[in-house]
Order: sequence, then structure tokens, then C-alpha cells
Amino acid sequence: MIDFHTHILPGIDDGSKDIDMTEKMLRMEQAMGVSHIFATPHFYGHRRSVESFLERRSKALDKVNELLKADDSLPRVSVGAEVYYFSGIGRAEQLESLCIEGTNILLLELPFAQWQSDIAKDISELTDRRGLHIILAHLERYEYFQKDRSVWDRIIDMPLTIQLNCEDFINNGSLFRKNRRHKLCLDLLASHDNIIIGSDCHNLTDRRPNLAEARAVIKKKAGAERLSQIDEYTEALLI
Repeated sequence: MIDFHTHILPGIDDGSKDIDMTEKMLRMEQAMGVSHIFATPHFYGHRRSVESFLERRSKALDKVNELLKADDSLPRVSVGAEVYYFSGIGRAEQLESLCIEGTNILLLELPFAQWQSDIAKDISELTDRRGLHIILAHLERYEYFQKDRSVWDRIIDMPLTIQLNCEDFINNGSLFRKNRRHKLCLDLLASHDNIIIGSDCHNLTDRRPNLAEARAVIKKKAGAERLSQIDEYTEALLI
């Protein structure tokens, strides 16, 4: 199993605070049967340069690699970044260095606000002119803010990949927004083939690794065949 979206590198963002937490998160992933983890720390272009981010990511990864050398049964770790959208990103330099290592795949986080046409234009720049393959991080979390769905519809019909968070399959509680996101995830599974899932794990408690729990929900509500299709699509895209 692949956990695509994680914040498991120590001390680089609001995810794992230190290498001890990282090791515990890795062992939680291992216990669920996860074999490959993509570490995707937050990158905010208005806060830090690409060079500074890559240097900090490299140092954090070195600590993780020491763990992996000591125990080769732990999941494999590849790195990338969760890049927060900014106006003009389609023309920004150095984005390729933030892609998932060895690929042209960029994990893009969009604003938690009403989307405007400039966002769609920038994504088109990234895909059509730059030749990047965009994965939209946790798509279901933005829908609540789209009072006008025109840009939403335009973006999700682009040739890109939709990533959904595990917690929004699991959280089918009484809160309106949780129910809304849970239903949206299931609706997207039924209407779109270009979907992968990720835990978006940040810690050991409220945002813990939870891939196995979400997979159980998907299997129950969308069927084992649909879960296999997600796995096949994920592996073809990333491996």
C-alpha cells in the first residue's frame, strides 16, 4: 500500500515534531501494511525560498534515512512537497525541484476560499506549458467554499489527479461539514477515475496515519473492485 500525502519528516512543518514521533508514525504505517510513503512537507512561497526549503527537507530526510538503515522493514520514503498556491505560480521558477522526486508530479494545495478564474489559468499553465502533472491535495476540503462552482467544475475536469484525505472517508459523524465531505468523497469515487488517497498524517493523535481505516470504508461503500482501481492508478502514476 502507498500513503501518498504525509507530513512525516521531523521538524520541518506542522507535522512530526521530532525524529521520535516520525519513528512512531512510520511504525503505525508499517503495522497497517503500508510499504511506501511519500513525505510531502508544506511549502509556502511567501515564507521561505525554494533553496532554504530543500536544505531543511534534506536534513530532515537524512534523519529518517538513518532509521530506515537501522530497520529495512520500515516503509520506503520518497520526498516531494505540498506546494501552496500563489498568484502567478504557473510562471514561477524552480517549481520542478518541488515535484515528487524523480517525477514531474507536483502536489498543489489550493486556497480555502472561493476560487477565481486566475487559479484555473495558473493550473493550465503548469500542465500545458510546463508539462507538470498536478495532484490536487485533499480536494474535498475546498468544496464548502465554492458558492460559485464554475471554476471548481473547470479545474476538476482538467487532466490532473485528485487526492482525497483518508479522514474524510472515516469521519461520517454528526457534524454537517464532516458528513458533507464524506459524501463528496464517495461521489467523486463514483464519478472520477483519476483519484488517489493519502492520510495527510501530521501526528499520532488527531491527524494520525489512517490509511487502513479509510481503505476499509472504501471497500465497504464503493466495493473491492473500486479500491483495486485506486491502487492500480496510484501505482501507475507514482511507481
